[in-house]
Amino acid sequence: YTEAWDADKKSIHVMPDTPDILLAKANAANVSHKHYQKAWDEAKAKSYDLRADAIPIKQAKASRDIASEYKYKETHEKQKGHYIGCPSAKEDPKLAWAARAMALQNDRLYKKAYNDSKTQIHIPVDALSVQAAKECQTLVSDIDYRQYLHQWTCLPDQNDVIHARQAYDLQSDAVYKSDLEWLRGIGWLPNDSPEIKRVKNAQDLLSDNVYRTPIDSVKYTSVVD
Repeated sequence: YTEAWDADKKSIHVMPDTPDILLAKANAANVSHKHYQKAWDEAKAKSYDLRADAIPIKQAKASRDIASEYKYKETHEKQKGHYIGCPSAKEDPKLAWAARAMALQNDRLYKKAYNDSKTQIHIPVDALSVQAAKECQTLVSDIDYRQYLHQWTCLPDQNDVIHARQAYDLQSDAVYKSDLEWLRGIGWLPNDSPEIKRVKNAQDLLSDNVYRTPIDSVKYTSVVD
């Protein structure tokens, strides 16, 4: 029954000029990496001619000459030793001005006079600032601020000492609980006390031996007839 249908499924032919086939081919060409770089690959395969007087070559050479340290210092090296109008380098105005500017920018030379003057300061002993500093030091001194009282001693039989000991004993937790610690673990009850009798009666009520009479303790005889 399905033989003809299975054979028909294998013999399907799509026309190559249908809109779907044409659209698929166009999309394949658009997304193809090979077609995208085709022109670039063809340009790379061709030979190129770059002359020495081309503008990029001249620009690269000029940039190299400008960045070169030798070219940068070539004029300075040529001018060395050609100072005109000065018998020595110290008398040259430019060099003297440069040395003066360097001395002004030097922090050690700038503070030299100040450091020398710091060691030559003399303040009289009775100056107001010195007296005020001494008074301030006395006010903030911990030794003068704290005056320790006399270490009093009390006899053991004085009323104050006895009263203090009694107050300490009343507030002491160890003394307060000393009787409890002594009685702990030594509880005792007489045999005829209500608690003992109540426990015995409860045991008798809950005892299975008293509640249930054992069968072997009952005397019986079998009936002959």
